[in-house]
Amino acid sequence: MGIAAALVIALGGWWSSSILPDSYSAATMGYVDLGGGPGDIATHGHGSLAAVSVADLVADPNRSPDVTVDLTARRARLTVGAGREIDGYTLNGTSPGPEIRAVVGDMVQVTLHNEDVSRGVTLHWHGVDVPNAEDGVAGITQDAIGIGDTFTYRFIADAPGTYWYHSHQMSDEQVVRGLLGALVIEPAAAQPSRGADVTALVHHYGGVATVNGAEAELHVDAAPSESVRLRVINTDNVTLFAWVPEAAFTVVAVDGTDLNGATPVSGRKVRIAAGGRADLEVTRPADGSSLRVHLGGAHGVILGPGDPEPTPVPAEEVDLLAYGVAAPAPFDVDEPDRSFDYVIGRRWGFLDGRPGVWWTINGGMYPHVPMFTVEEGDVVVMNIVNHSGAVHPMHLHGHHALVLSRNGVAATGSPWWIDSLDVENGQEYEIAFLADNPGIWMDHCHNLPHAHAGLVTHLMYTGVTTPYVIGGDMRNEPE
Repeated sequence: MGIAAALVIALGGWWSSSILPDSYSAATMGYVDLGGGPGDIATHGHGSLAAVSVADLVADPNRSPDVTVDLTARRARLTVGAGREIDGYTLNGTSPGPEIRAVVGDMVQVTLHNEDVSRGVTLHWHGVDVPNAEDGVAGITQDAIGIGDTFTYRFIADAPGTYWYHSHQMSDEQVVRGLLGALVIEPAAAQPSRGADVTALVHHYGGVATVNGAEAELHVDAAPSESVRLRVINTDNVTLFAWVPEAAFTVVAVDGTDLNGATPVSGRKVRIAAGGRADLEVTRPADGSSLRVHLGGAHGVILGPGDPEPTPVPAEEVDLLAYGVAAPAPFDVDEPDRSFDYVIGRRWGFLDGRPGVWWTINGGMYPHVPMFTVEEGDVVVMNIVNHSGAVHPMHLHGHHALVLSRNGVAATGSPWWIDSLDVENGQEYEIAFLADNPGIWMDHCHNLPHAHAGLVTHLMYTGVTTPYVIGGDMRNEPE
């Protein structure tokens, strides 16, 4: 056999091995990574006699809801700015959809109806550690909701903070075109008045930057010396920087968790990863002048009636690794039960038969990627390394993780809890979390085209199975 013939045969085998079946279970894809803990690789994806289905991992079915919301997903022509239109989607006739507000302890019940979205829809509660059946990931925790069908999500609002919701069916297409909205969970106890509480959801429609769906500055009627809690939500696929020129501001929360001992900063910008959130406390000047909060390079938020001139983005970032005051971790991170490597690379190959340069995880291309396997109660440490040439906002469903170090430098500031973490090219982050929410959870890049191109794997608890499949008759396509 000649060299050319052998090469053709090898490429043909490589190509054929990349072809995904018409339907497959996320529970059986890839290979088991036990992270040094106990488990039986031989039972990968088959569970045990005591297996629990993700469909049974629900909130209290007998409890009446405290917050009830009905949402209808529709196709629409969205008007953006000065008469520009794009094909998109709405929830109850708008995009973003209605802001949902709850109080800690509330049972939240959201019923989603699909009026005419042909490929189906779901809702994922980004940053809320819901029971697995409520996570809204098509093909893993539910089937996509077809035209004329409904699905009801129920979860306890158990942690105050700023969150958002979006479709997790064809997410790289449906999110960018408008199937999203804000979710705010307020503390149960009354808080001292600190002025206005304002949500600023940043989203690009067809390349047009908007705040709360409008291609315009968001004006906040704040009195002189009044402080505002500004909840910034980055729903785009790339990093957002926020900054306040010529005034001090405080980063009071990241990804729904308040920072400990946060103090005012000035002349610096705040990094908000794709999918991430940052709550900023900003005070309008006592002299009555207006103040601009920049949200990226386009529009922002203005406290007061004026229109201050935009200013250049500061060079220096607020380093959350050292910002605020340290406090003990709630679990022992020095002796974890499992340790995983999540090494992001890129190489040429075939993905479902398509040639190209694709993302890799620990050297493998989707679906030949690790299934990070844990048991309930495990303390887990994960080392995320990026040498792929691009920034990746990494998002683990169902859990908040504590940042331990960056490039070998230990965290010294406030506990920095994240669900969406920017990992730049050449960076290495060590994070830790407690495996306290059984299920099968996506762990993926929230630059959603990256996830669609293979930068996705899962965290699976032993003894948990799923009846849902990716593909199949329901055409489940989570990314």
